[in-house]
Amino acid sequence: MGKTILSILAVFAAFSAGFAAQPVKSFKSGQIMPDENGLHINAHGGGFLFYEGKYYWFGEHKTEGKAGNLAQVGVRCYSSADLYNWKDEGVVFKVDEDPSSEVTKGCIIERPKVLFNEKTGKFVMWFHLEFKKGDKPDYSTARCALAVADKITGPYVYKGSFRPQKGLLPQSVRGLAEIKRILAEESDEQIAKTASDNSRKVLRGNGYAFARDFRGQGQMARDMTLFKDEDGKAYLICASEENATLQIHELNEDYTGFTGRYARAFEASCNEAPAIFKWGGRYYMITSGCSGWAPNAARSAVANDIMGPWTSLGNPCRGAKKDCDTTFGGQSTFVIPVEGNKNAFIFVGDIWRPDNAVDGRYIFLPIEFEEAKPVIRFKDEWDLSIFNPAQ
Repeated sequence: MGKTILSILAVFAAFSAGFAAQPVKSFKSGQIMPDENGLHINAHGGGFLFYEGKYYWFGEHKTEGKAGNLAQVGVRCYSSADLYNWKDEGVVFKVDEDPSSEVTKGCIIERPKVLFNEKTGKFVMWFHLEFKKGDKPDYSTARCALAVADKITGPYVYKGSFRPQKGLLPQSVRGLAEIKRILAEESDEQIAKTASDNSRKVLRGNGYAFARDFRGQGQMARDMTLFKDEDGKAYLICASEENATLQIHELNEDYTGFTGRYARAFEASCNEAPAIFKWGGRYYMITSGCSGWAPNAARSAVANDIMGPWTSLGNPCRGAKKDCDTTFGGQSTFVIPVEGNKNAFIFVGDIWRPDNAVDGRYIFLPIEFEEAKPVIRFKDEWDLSIFNPAQ
């Protein structure tokens, strides 16, 4: 009996190896996305970096069940020369077994993104961090965290976590006069009490939550992404102020801290999951509303300056209403510029499966432009030739 089972396992392993060896030639959103070993890619909430002829995909390593929504392993990386076939580069940032560590096993690590800094020669990873507080998710920490590596595939060494811009006001932006009034007239206790009143917080343009964070620990930083501009300057864009407002923070020359220059965008409109790209000299952003793990309608916006002002362009998704209202069942995480084609961009999203986190799926769809607006249509299967229709 034992030999029979071993024989069956051997046949299955051979079959799996044969399956893994078959090259992938297209994108199929929502389906199992195998790596070189035939295993579903485990890099959720991911970010992408093109470096020395390859794309690198960094994401949250999930585990089975609801416990997989907490960080049990760390950040995993995959590499690809063609965006279809991915090599597992392993866990490049590991959670700590030390229970006193900020990144101990059971904390929350979300949306890791990596940039390469030409000046220092370092690879810089930022991610959203929530400290471990019991066995259930707790989002009260609201920090961005930093890890740095000498090689793109790590290991990434943890440098600490931050709430940006404590005591610093943003660039001139709508609602600043109200914020200054609050700072001048309200005590810390009054601000804390009023900030907990969601209806008043939104009506006030979220000035109370901003003022509280300005005086306290610094600005909240939850769902986040990174963007590196053509001039080498880099930015961290995150959901802040209890998720009601996005903030755009300029990073320092080493990408390991902040210059103090930042802006508030989409005040009191509740955006998260930002993904940003640049086309035709303008900045485009795709975000989602705030509805937990449940999908909602995507949003898009454009700006001539990354610090704003940003102009809403509405839902970029096209197709059946139920699909557009749920971003095809997913949520934005990144936009990949296709190397060698200045007009080719891929929208990447996550289809979350919170009851069994490791089973989360991915959305890869081409971004089209209609009247200078990004448009996303679902395709069951497609390949990069869509960006070169004349060939």
